[in-house]
Amino acid sequence: MLVETERLVITKLTIDMCEAFQRNSVDDENRRFVPDEVFETLEDARRTMEWLMKSYQCEKGPFLYPILLKDKTNIGYVQACAIEEGWELGYHIAKEYTGHGYATEAVRAFLPVIMKQLKTNIIYGIVLEENIASHKVLEKCNFKLDYIGMGKYQGVDRALRRYIFNS
Repeated sequence: MLVETERLVITKLTIDMCEAFQRNSVDDENRRFVPDEVFETLEDARRTMEWLMKSYQCEKGPFLYPILLKDKTNIGYVQACAIEEGWELGYHIAKEYTGHGYATEAVRAFLPVIMKQLKTNIIYGIVLEENIASHKVLEKCNFKLDYIGMGKYQGVDRALRRYIFNS
């Protein structure tokens, strides 16, 4: 376990999470907002998970951690990825679990742990302009708006917002 909250456990990936990892990746919101993290088959998910698990040993990650309910239901993930400016926070909660504050709870718990691990006091949140729910999560977690405009998002020019968290 990496971190635990009142309702959630954030932990390392294990291969037995493959089915939930794949299922969560194909929901409509994930397809819309993080299309490069959609795994159509269990084999695609397994290959990616194996790579992600090896990345825990790398200095530059990415560092992706599943978010589980206390009953061990896998509801999404939180991650830190290296970007040109430093580190970017990412997260996804499966559609059937949105609207309960899980993303905010996970991000609040994850930030101090991952920032200490990465030895950084700055982390970015980059979200599509249309992803209002993610704006709210970042704002509730004390990220400050740094930029609104066009920018590269998964290799495509899109309207986005960049937030910054400084501990």
